Amino acid sequence: MQKSNLLTSVTVIATLLFSSCGGKQDQAGGAGPMGGPQAPQSYQVFTVSNQSATLNSDYPATLQGEQNIEIRPKVDGFVDKIYIDEGSVVKKGQLLFRINAPQYTQEVNTAAAAISSAQADVSAAQLQVNKAKPLVEKDIISHYELESAQYTLQARKAALTQARAALSNARTNQGYTTITSPVNGVVGTLPYKTGSLVSSTNAQPLTTISNIGKVYAYFSLNEKQLLDFSRTVKGRSLNEKLANTPPVTLILADGSTYPDKGRVETIGGLISTETGSASFRATFPNPVGLLRSGSSASVRIPQQVKQGILVPQKSTYELQGKHFVYVVDQSNAVKSVEIEIMDLAAGQYYVVTSGLKNGDRVVYDGTSSLQDAVKIKPEPMQDSQVYQNLNQ
Repeated sequence: MQKSNLLTSVTVIATLLFSSCGGKQDQAGGAGPMGGPQAPQSYQVFTVSNQSATLNSDYPATLQGEQNIEIRPKVDGFVDKIYIDEGSVVKKGQLLFRINAPQYTQEVNTAAAAISSAQADVSAAQLQVNKAKPLVEKDIISHYELESAQYTLQARKAALTQARAALSNARTNQGYTTITSPVNGVVGTLPYKTGSLVSSTNAQPLTTISNIGKVYAYFSLNEKQLLDFSRTVKGRSLNEKLANTPPVTLILADGSTYPDKGRVETIGGLISTETGSASFRATFPNPVGLLRSGSSASVRIPQQVKQGILVPQKSTYELQGKHFVYVVDQSNAVKSVEIEIMDLAAGQYYVVTSGLKNGDRVVYDGTSSLQDAVKIKPEPMQDSQVYQNLNQ
């Protein structure tokens, strides 16, 4: 009886040990349902091929009109009439303000009266000359008296010329009481209202007229960006590089894209010692007046990449500041490969400068679950699937 119980206990312990060993073998992944090797896991894989893309660089910019002209009075007086309102569109020569300065009207009247007096003096002096000539010819009076009369006539004519100049000056000053727009543009703020005393020494102008038919976007590039720009854009001279710069896009403050393209026209000749950057100016047409002086925006400069190697960002992983992808070899085993990429990305794609070549097979997604030498079951992808979001 004791021998039978002992045999039963040994049999139970052996069964448990066998089950335990089998479970550990299954957990290690070394066996399938029937005890064979586990099947490789499926991963989407694409083949590297040359692609073309556009890389965009955005730079914060400040917008200024083609002309921003401060309107200031040239004479002292009170604002008698304001003919425009803030934000009005005005034409060159359009009346803006009238200044009440009666002293300039009085100066015109005084100068006109002085001309009449000077003309009378000239006439009287001319009579003296005409009277003296026959008397001198008959030796009734001396030649000295004729010369004296002639000099008096010259002095009277000079006084008449001076009076006429004074009248012209008075009329000019009187004309300053009416202020017109020097250019086509848009009216700014109006700090002075009707009845305000104004003069040429006021800190604030009467208003500012902004000519915004064309708008300048001012932005800056640091030294590294400037060097990249110089190396990327073709041309032997600065003018050639500017001519070869592709049209640029303006991104407005709300994130929308301005419909008209612009051109980079000027590059500052100096790098600021304070900011370490060079100033650029791009010009945009503004036919409907959407852009206003003082607005903020971003200038987007495109850079074309032709026949480059691009990989989706989801196909890479980063480790200690370096980027890696998993490349699939001929035996379908994966290997981690370091790649070098450009600073600019083409949307959701990196531009690879080294580490990959045409024909390499790369794991598309799910790299976090992989490690070197693991065999997978590749599921080939078409280029149209891999690069469907390129340049969107």
